[in-house]
Amino acid sequence: MDVSFLGGPQPQRGVGVVAPFDFALDRELWRWVPDDISLRLTRTPYVPVEVSLDLARLVSEHETLGEAVRALGVSEPEVVAYACASGSFVGGPAGEKAMCEAMTRAGEVPSLTTSGALVEALEELGVSRIALVTPYTESVTRALEEYLAEVGAAVTGRAFLGLTRDIWKVPYRSVMDMARQAVVGAADALFISCTNLPTYDVIPQLEAELGMPVLSANQVTMWAALRRLGAHAVGPYQALLLDRPSPQEPTAPTVPAVVPVIQITPISPTVPVPPPLESEPPAESVPTVESVAPASPVAPAGPGGPVPPSLPLPDDTEGWT
Repeated sequence: MDVSFLGGPQPQRGVGVVAPFDFALDRELWRWVPDDISLRLTRTPYVPVEVSLDLARLVSEHETLGEAVRALGVSEPEVVAYACASGSFVGGPAGEKAMCEAMTRAGEVPSLTTSGALVEALEELGVSRIALVTPYTESVTRALEEYLAEVGAAVTGRAFLGLTRDIWKVPYRSVMDMARQAVVGAADALFISCTNLPTYDVIPQLEAELGMPVLSANQVTMWAALRRLGAHAVGPYQALLLDRPSPQEPTAPTVPAVVPVIQITPISPTVPVPPPLESEPPAESVPTVESVAPASPVAPAGPGGPVPPSLPLPDDTEGWT
């Protein structure tokens, strides 16, 4: 069919994404993006530092961000997102705000970060008590908890892996196990930190099992960026992505954020777990966590809507690039 009268391909609206040099989950970001939106990604320069607070500061320096945003400017994105959780919470809320301002100056378009997007998501859902899952070391995990405390959110329980590299290789099964161990207090939601940790397919599973909204670093980043364009992130059975009442409609009251914080406990990287499924790629260098069975059966209807009870645990390779 002759389509020459259409005048050639139509330009797509674009979201610019600045990611750390070790980011490996480009494909996961795309899964939240509707077909009429394009992602334009770039990475910060390589630095020979393991995942730590020092690395978080290095990959979030304003000069580094400015150069990355200016490089993206050639493709004319309408919004720029800094896709790194630790890099955007390491300086606290004031540091996160300054990062957004630096990126906006460099690219002359609205800018946001993963940690700022998390705060938006918590406000959107009306929650203030959070169970926390991270692949980080204890010091980086505590920095995230401090950031959350400054924005008015209390951490009721947490689990972390203590990794300093190869976070993107952590299998879905380990993420599920950590989530079950973190939800021990009166949490309103679960947050899975780090944009290099695969989460897309575990979110509906965990929402159905735990009976609460589940947020992840990549999810909130894409949700907030697309929101700036008036577009909606796509993802089945995810509470954050559901349509909610307008401000004029009555909503349920939120629960105060004053709750006790439990003692932080790392997940032992040496505790054996059952052999991986055949569909999981080998990950010999990745610490694993102890498998913890749920205390009691949970109905398959989560906050994101009914989830088929027969929905299988996804192939771990699905979240890898």
